[in-house]
Amino acid sequence: MLAPVMLRSTDRIRTTHVGSLARPPALLDLMRAAAQGRPVAEAELAVAERLAVTDVVARQRAAGLDAISDGEQTKTGFYAYIGQRLSGFEPRAGGDPLAGFRAEIDSFPEYYEQYLKGAMTGGMAVPVVPLRCTGPVSYIGHERLRRDLDLLRAAVGDAAPDSGADQVFVCAVAPSGVGGNEYYPSQADYLDAVADALHVEYAAIVEAGFTLQIDDPFLTDVFSYGTGSAQEKRMVARGYADAINRSLRGIPRDRVRLHTCYGINEGPRVHDAPLADLIDTLFTIEAGAFSFEAANPRHEHAYHVFETVTPPPEVVLLPGVISHATNIVEHPEVIADRIVRFADLVGRENVVASADCGFSSQATYTPEIHPTIVWAKFEALAEGARRATARLW
Repeated sequence: MLAPVMLRSTDRIRTTHVGSLARPPALLDLMRAAAQGRPVAEAELAVAERLAVTDVVARQRAAGLDAISDGEQTKTGFYAYIGQRLSGFEPRAGGDPLAGFRAEIDSFPEYYEQYLKGAMTGGMAVPVVPLRCTGPVSYIGHERLRRDLDLLRAAVGDAAPDSGADQVFVCAVAPSGVGGNEYYPSQADYLDAVADALHVEYAAIVEAGFTLQIDDPFLTDVFSYGTGSAQEKRMVARGYADAINRSLRGIPRDRVRLHTCYGINEGPRVHDAPLADLIDTLFTIEAGAFSFEAANPRHEHAYHVFETVTPPPEVVLLPGVISHATNIVEHPEVIADRIVRFADLVGRENVVASADCGFSSQATYTPEIHPTIVWAKFEALAEGARRATARLW
């Protein structure tokens, strides 16, 4: 089932998004109950998951998106889920899940005191508990992964019978986002072990006929919040990239998307490193498409990077042209302008219009952007792509 290849804008501008979408309240209630140790009937959970995935797939198609996902409906969080799929990790209650983000919070303490009560970690159905590696790492999530892939396949059916391109992607966390090391003799050994374990999940996603999207916001964290010199930051980031490449061994490059971002945060974000700081490291990753923020006011200038940087051959860019950091629905003309900027620089066939980030990276009752607004943004994205197509063809 490896036939579909990376979606490209060969005859019109295609559209996609980053993956995570709000879970319905009924599913959130069951997730929370399970996390609290209350009994949850497997059949009831299975029905809630099936309804959630089926609904979110239908809504993406109705909005006009070309490449869609399961919205990460069954996951408690874009990285928290992996604790259920890898052996060798223990939760460390009392840790600070926002520790790496502390410089931003400390710069605007009054704002974040208010904001975090409901947003980001504030409304999660299942609290994030930092994980620490205390033993050998191996993959144990085969059954849960199988259920997820079966749910998605049932929801999408034959997604792209005539296009020859894959139109369904599945998200998975990068090796650097799993947890902290207390077992292996070095960070490099630890990342190698995690990469080898995650290879099982990555390969299964591709073998099932889907495109794999690796989510790695931790790469930008190195440049935004890391300590040490610029060279030392690049060395740490290169270690993250090397771990991804290790995990991708044997997986065709044109079946892999890489997403990086700065997290879901409607805050000032003055510590965000610009794309220019990490683009060289990013392009060492053996992916066929790269997704990054380029719509919100902090990163809309990112297109200038490609005035001097040429992407690797055959690489597709998935720039964000709608933002996850504002409830304003972007006008289609603004979206078209953003698409055309990238198309003029790297070629129209090498641009697939996307979002800056996911719209519910954690299973939460209070997503920053209300789901009804997300669907309106997706509709605007599709219309903006049509208008950009009219200009470019």
